[in-house]
Amino acid sequence: MGFKCGIVGLPNVGKSTLFNALTFSSVPAENYPFCTIDPNFGVVPVPDERLKLLGKVFNPKRGVTPAVIEFVDIAGLVKGASKGEGLGNQFLAHIREVDAIIHIVRCFEDENVAHVNGDVNPRRDIEIVEMELILKDIETIQRRIEKIRNIARSGDKKAQHQLSIYEDLLSHLNNGKFASSFKFHPEDKALIDELHLLTNKRFIYVANVDEAGLKGNKYVDEVVKIAQSEGVPVLVICAKLEAELAQLTEEERREFLKELGLDEPGLNKVVKAGYEVLDLITFFTGNENEVRAWAVKRGTTAYEAAGKIHSDFQKGFIKAEIMRWDELVKYGSEHALREHGLVKFEGKEYIVQDGDVILFRFQT
Repeated sequence: MGFKCGIVGLPNVGKSTLFNALTFSSVPAENYPFCTIDPNFGVVPVPDERLKLLGKVFNPKRGVTPAVIEFVDIAGLVKGASKGEGLGNQFLAHIREVDAIIHIVRCFEDENVAHVNGDVNPRRDIEIVEMELILKDIETIQRRIEKIRNIARSGDKKAQHQLSIYEDLLSHLNNGKFASSFKFHPEDKALIDELHLLTNKRFIYVANVDEAGLKGNKYVDEVVKIAQSEGVPVLVICAKLEAELAQLTEEERREFLKELGLDEPGLNKVVKAGYEVLDLITFFTGNENEVRAWAVKRGTTAYEAAGKIHSDFQKGFIKAEIMRWDELVKYGSEHALREHGLVKFEGKEYIVQDGDVILFRFQT
C-alpha cells in the first residue's frame, strides 16, 4: 500500500473516535479501556485542490483519484506496556510496523468519560506513553548487543564498531531520550535503521479537546510546551466534533465549518501533517481516462516513480515527460504546453518534484 501512520495514546483519549472520523468507519469507541484490541486499518485520501483543477483540464472518464495514507488505530498503551501490561507487547509490535506515530493526548474534562489514571494531566500521560516506547527500544537494543558481544570479543572489527554504536545508543535511551535525537555518523545510519526502533519514528501530537478547547486551554498549552521542546508538530483537534462532521454531506460540512469559523476540517490538518512528517510529495498522472495523485518520498527518481505506477513502466523506462500542474491549469491543455515549449524530457535520474505531472514513455 505505502505509508502508514499509527494512532497511539492512553486508553480513552479519543483514538478510535479520531480514527472513525478519518476513515468514515464504525470502529467501536466505547467508554472503557482496551475497546480496541486488534489494530484497525483505514485508507484515507490526501486533500489536494490541485487534483480537482487537473480534473478540469483532462476531463477524465473515470474521474480523479487522490493519493492516500493508511492510518492504523492501535489500542491504548498503559504503564508497564513494554513488559506486557494491558496486552502491551502486542500493541507495541503494531507500532513497529508504522512509518510515523500520531500521539493523541487528552486535553478535555468530562466526568462521563473515564480517565485510566483518574484525572487529566497531559504531561504525565505523554511521559507514560513515551517511556513505554523507550523501554521497548532498550529491550530491542539489549538483545542486539547480546548477539554481537561475543563476536566483538573475538576481534571482529565490524562487530566492535557495531557494539560501540549500540552501547552509546543504549546509554542515550537510558537517559530517557528518543532514538531520533541520537547523534551518529551518516555512515552508521543503516545500523540504526535496521533496529526499527519505535522512538526513531516521526511524531505528531494531537491535543484532543472539547469544542470550547478549540481556542486553547491549559492542557493544550502544556502539550504545546512539550512539543516545542521536542521539535514535534502539534495539532489541536476536537475528535468528537470531527466524527460528527464526517457524517455530514460535503455541503452540510461546509456550512457547519463556516458557523464554527473554520476553514477546513481538523482531519485535513491531521492527514496533511502525516504527509509532511513522512516527507512525502505528490506527483500526478493524467489522461482521458483518469487523473491520479501519487505519494512518494522526497528525492524519488523518475525511474522509481515509474515503478510506483506499474513494474512494466519501470522495466521498459525510456523517458519521462514532465509538466508542471500550475502551467497545465494556466494553459488549459497538454497540447498548449507543448506549443509553448513547457514540456521537459527527463531520464531515469530526474528527481521528481512536488506538483509534477508526468507522462512515462516505456517499451514493452
